[in-house]
Amino acid sequence: MKKLLAVLTAATFALSLAACSGSDSSSSQSASAGQSSAATAEATSGEGESYRIAIVQQVDHSSLDEIRTAIEAELDARAAADGVTIEYTEFNGQGDSSILNQIGSQVVSDGYDAVIPIASLAAQCMVNAVDGSIPVVYAAISDPATAGLTDLENVTGTSDALDTKFILDMMFAVNPDIQTVGLLYSNSETNSETPIAEAKAYLEDKGVAYVEATGNATGEVLDAVNGLTDRVDAVFTPTDNVIMSAAGAVAETLTDAGIPFYAGADSFVTSGAFATCGVNYTDLGTKTADMAVDALQTATVPSDYTVMEGGVITVNTETAAALGLDYSAFNDMAGTVVEVTTAAAGE
Repeated sequence: MKKLLAVLTAATFALSLAACSGSDSSSSQSASAGQSSAATAEATSGEGESYRIAIVQQVDHSSLDEIRTAIEAELDARAAADGVTIEYTEFNGQGDSSILNQIGSQVVSDGYDAVIPIASLAAQCMVNAVDGSIPVVYAAISDPATAGLTDLENVTGTSDALDTKFILDMMFAVNPDIQTVGLLYSNSETNSETPIAEAKAYLEDKGVAYVEATGNATGEVLDAVNGLTDRVDAVFTPTDNVIMSAAGAVAETLTDAGIPFYAGADSFVTSGAFATCGVNYTDLGTKTADMAVDALQTATVPSDYTVMEGGVITVNTETAAALGLDYSAFNDMAGTVVEVTTAAAGE
């Protein structure tokens, strides 16, 4: 099966548009060798449906990559199981709203039947672009209401809402004597708004000080981290896509300084952060794809979104050893403990 990857950067966008419009999309088909997909669909379902779906990823990082891979695998599986043809094209906005808006315009002009945006900014741009004309089924929006993605026509999706209190409970289970917590996030990332507010309230109730550090680009993020290393005993970051893009460098800086880094997704942990508790992103991607196919087949888009169940505690054993931390207390908390090591660059 061919896969068409449309990575649209500002410098190459016009060329990419021409290439995309002149090429076959990635095709997920039910046909066996020697058969056309239309014939197989008719034999299986009597309907012969064919759908074109745009998958729009906000930025490259391992969590969003995992979601996209799961979406594509489930689209393939649904095409085979339902006897239909599903063509999908990947787009990547490189974290740039102008590129995402251009992608949205292309999705409309090329007549896609549905769009699956991955992460908040991608979802907001796609909703604005399609303006209710086709289903938008978003993936991994921590707080859809804050992102302005609720009560909209033809818009639904999946949420990876973070249990902020649980992650902070993990922090104090390992070290009850923490005096100051660093809150590292991007103030342009809507995913961070609610969990950072929750973290502040939690720490205030507990009588623990906190220091906020923000950045909206990699250089700013690293400057913010360096400003925390002599001021805090632990650092918390939610499911923040801006911080995730620099997660490896952030984790290395904090570990070298002897500071445990707690984050909102397992991609941070495989990049070197100490621990998290969150959702399974393969399950989330699978559910999102199912919702998109169901919406197309029934011509009905649910008015609400689906919050994925969390409870997966992920610990980086290499980071724990480097910090000299005993995380056995996690075994007494609700959830499944998964041990990982730091992934090599590019994995």
